[in-house]
Amino acid sequence: MKYFWTFFWVFLLSHMLTYIVGSIKSASYDFTVGTILAIGISIILFLIAAVMPKDKELNV
Repeated sequence: MKYFWTFFWVFLLSHMLTYIVGSIKSASYDFTVGTILAIGISIILFLIAAVMPKDKELNV
């Protein structure tokens, strides 16, 4: 479920970013660019989460 929600929010935010930057540059909105960007960012986030070490409990 965490993968779904991660992709969901990355998808929405990347399309928002694509729309805003396109509006600033007076370019047309392209759904494909936002989707490719969302997939790429999601993969990078999943890889970072997989590579990061898990927290160990400290026995004090």
